Amino acid sequence: MGPSRWRQALRSRRWLLWGALLLLVLVLLGVLVFLATEYEEGRDQTALEQEAATLVSDIRSGLVRNVQTLQSLHSVAPTVDSWDTPAAELLARHREMARIEWRNKNLRLLAYRDTPYLADLYGMLRRTSLPAEVSLACDNARRISGPSYSSSYFWPMLGGQGLELIEMCLPVSRSAEPDGFLVVTYSLPGILAELTNQASLRGRGLSFNEADGTRLALHSMVPGPRRTLTARTVLDMPGHTLILQLQAPRQAGGLFPNVLTAVVGALALALLVVLFLLGRDIRLRQRAELDVAEALAFRKAMEDSLVTGLRARDMEGRITYVNPAFCQMVGLPAEQLIGTGLPAPWWPPELADEYQQRQAVRLAGRILPREGYESVFQRSDGARFPVLIIEAPLIDAQGNQTGFMSAILDLTEQRRVEDLNRTSQERLQATARLATVGEMASLLSHELNQPLAAISSYASGTLNLLEEPPGTLHQADLLQAMRRIGEQAERAGRVIKSVADFVRRREQVREAVTPQSLIDAIQPLLALQAKKQGIRLHIDVSPGCPAVLCDRTMVEQVLLNLARNGMQAMPFDNPSFSSGLRVLSLMVGQPRAHAGLAPGGEPRKSWVNFAVTDHGQGLSSEVQEKLFTPFFTTRAEGMGLGLSLCRTVIEQHGGALTHEDAEPRGTVFRFTLPAAHLSSAP
Repeated sequence: MGPSRWRQALRSRRWLLWGALLLLVLVLLGVLVFLATEYEEGRDQTALEQEAATLVSDIRSGLVRNVQTLQSLHSVAPTVDSWDTPAAELLARHREMARIEWRNKNLRLLAYRDTPYLADLYGMLRRTSLPAEVSLACDNARRISGPSYSSSYFWPMLGGQGLELIEMCLPVSRSAEPDGFLVVTYSLPGILAELTNQASLRGRGLSFNEADGTRLALHSMVPGPRRTLTARTVLDMPGHTLILQLQAPRQAGGLFPNVLTAVVGALALALLVVLFLLGRDIRLRQRAELDVAEALAFRKAMEDSLVTGLRARDMEGRITYVNPAFCQMVGLPAEQLIGTGLPAPWWPPELADEYQQRQAVRLAGRILPREGYESVFQRSDGARFPVLIIEAPLIDAQGNQTGFMSAILDLTEQRRVEDLNRTSQERLQATARLATVGEMASLLSHELNQPLAAISSYASGTLNLLEEPPGTLHQADLLQAMRRIGEQAERAGRVIKSVADFVRRREQVREAVTPQSLIDAIQPLLALQAKKQGIRLHIDVSPGCPAVLCDRTMVEQVLLNLARNGMQAMPFDNPSFSSGLRVLSLMVGQPRAHAGLAPGGEPRKSWVNFAVTDHGQGLSSEVQEKLFTPFFTTRAEGMGLGLSLCRTVIEQHGGALTHEDAEPRGTVFRFTLPAAHLSSAP
């Protein structure tokens, strides 16, 4: 073989080698592209399946929370009359619910409420009977003692439309006894819209399907004719199963620059690098200009949308900038405000001199209170309104102060709200006072019955005396009966007058009363009730105990109420008659007085202690925490107002009402009243 042919063969082999190498590189690149594509698709598919599982978990968690909310609804609304309002509030918060029904144990409808968001859901067909799916779901719910879901069904609506619904039957109970079912109609599109994270579904397709692929409800679709990835996850609910389908567009590959780098040489690569750098610089410039424009537009839009007025001034006090909110406050356009100095056109004329002196001091000394200051502005129509002004130095890029920036808040609405709150507070206080009227009336109604019953008894005795023959009439007995009638009538009048004084919050008539006389006034009433219940009264008043300064009738009612509560705490046989503990003790004593003078130079006030002790079952820790709470009671016939009122009466006298456990069992209620001065003792 000649040299030329050898060179030609060598050149041919070299080209073949380069061609084979190029082909190998292309094949390798193709394999890499294929593997990268498969890897990315597998990664995207795995991520999509995880997202679908997360959506199913969110839906399942939302359904569980709804079950808890429905159980709370049944606990706070025990009757049909009280059920409608909380049911409507629940439907307003949960758009996925189309209807809530309360049915008894025999699935008879007791009450129902439709969602306000689907007014025409039952416009075409009325739900007059219970669907068979609901009956099966309720049977399953009764069997598993928990919520059960029916199979989904299509409900036709007006205009040729319809909605895919599913029923959930929840057995409810009250006092550990079955109390019927709550039947909730769910909208499948509503579940997809309300129980999923909508931010993660942008550009995604979401729907409910059956096991055979039939689409039941569609929430969103992948936009455009793009290739998609699909993930299907089972939503397993008690009684029924749905398939959640999530679709996402495939991501386009981006390997073209790497292939170009492998083919093109160093010069082409250098050229591309130069072009790339040039293009990047141009793009960076364009992006910077666009960012600046967007930032300016955003700042302008933000300033224009603020309800807070903004105002900028230079070091001489001239206006350099105002936003629309400030212009709207003062009723003047920006063109008329820019460039104006002091006095400002929004200052009230009579306050202009004061404002100008204050601004001159502030501008000269640059004194800017961090918390701001309040002032009064005047609109162009002459109306005045209060404002809060917060000022700060205006610093340029070099760190030099070029003026002042102020934020102005219109306090008109705040003042109006404060006035409304003040009025509402006064109305609440008046309402509370009226509630106290009912509290007093309920507490003292039994005490009024006692003098009225006594008056009736004495009147009957008087009539019997008058019906006797003329020669046998005992005038002394007749006078005694009439005197008793007068005493009981006077007692009833004192009770009513005390209630009226308490309601009006006037200063009650305080008098010096001995503790023994207070107990003697209620002892006949207590003795009668104690005798009926087999309870022995033990009364102990310390010798030399001073008189107390109090409203006699109100304190008598407090003692009577505490003693009656103590006897009610000792029902028959608890404690037993043989135990010797069926004793109600009323004890009065005086603690050790503090010697010396009070800080004001007056004698220190002394107190008298009253204690009412029973030997009942005592008070649990839960009852003790709520003992003085209005409307809290442990008796079915009670109103829960007695102890709250007793504490109010004692605190009005300056004392305190407390309680503690008694030994060996029971409760001791103690309260203090101020001792009367010797000069005021009876």
